[in-house]
Amino acid sequence: MSMTEVDTKKIDNSLGLVFGDENAPITIVEYINLRCPFCKQWWDERSQLIDQYVANGKVKQVIKLFDKDKESLQSGNVMHHHVPNDNTAKAAITKIYATQSEWGSLDSLDEVANYAVDKLGFTHNPATEELSKKIALEAKENGVFFIPTMIVGDQVFDQKISEAELTALLEGSN
Repeated sequence: MSMTEVDTKKIDNSLGLVFGDENAPITIVEYINLRCPFCKQWWDERSQLIDQYVANGKVKQVIKLFDKDKESLQSGNVMHHHVPNDNTAKAAITKIYATQSEWGSLDSLDEVANYAVDKLGFTHNPATEELSKKIALEAKENGVFFIPTMIVGDQVFDQKISEAELTALLEGSN
């Protein structure tokens, strides 16, 4: 299994948390798990750049909160189910990543859920939980196994992409 085996043609660009102009010339799809340190690295290093392109109408962003079976990522799955499914989702994700070192080391998934409610002020969101299930199925069917996995057009990459390479993709000059 590698990133090159991802079937980019079957990815649903409306399944996930969608930001920006529906008719933007470029779409970036991001499969992330909120407990993954590499996904956090991606978010910390590249979200502001992507936000600029989304705000300018050049890019549509689709964030796919990807529930994973791996034990060390299951607390991220719990957090996914507390992310609002509206225009506050990105702020919520930023808040969750900022506190990842606190809730990520809690002893149980129940404690993670309580942290999301009591410390972060979120509520359990059944719509986001259902969305995460659909995303996990889509990922499996299309060869997305690793996180983070990002897709622009037929280009599949991870958090190691340089800012210059990402900018070129977002400009449509790949």
